[in-house]
Amino acid sequence: MPVELKPGCYYSNGAYGRNWGVRLVLSLGTDAESGMDVVNFKGVAGASRRQSGAMPVAEFHRWVRYEVLLVENDWKRIAE
Repeated sequence: MPVELKPGCYYSNGAYGRNWGVRLVLSLGTDAESGMDVVNFKGVAGASRRQSGAMPVAEFHRWVRYEVLLVENDWKRIAE
C-alpha cells in the first residue's frame, strides 16, 4: 500500500549510505498541461538535499518508503 502523502510532511527513500534522502512535500496538485497528479517537493537531507521540483505522484511513490520526523538531529521513521 502506498504511503499517504501530505503537504508539510517529510518522507525518506529508506536507502542506505550515500543514496539515502529525505524530502519535504510542499504541495500536491494537478499539472495544467498534462492533467497528471504531481507532488512539489524540497530535498532536506542526504542525497536529496538542495534538490527541489515537481514530479508525478506515481514517480514519488516509487521513491518513497516511509514518513519520517526530525527528532533533535536524527530522522526517525514514523510508525504506522
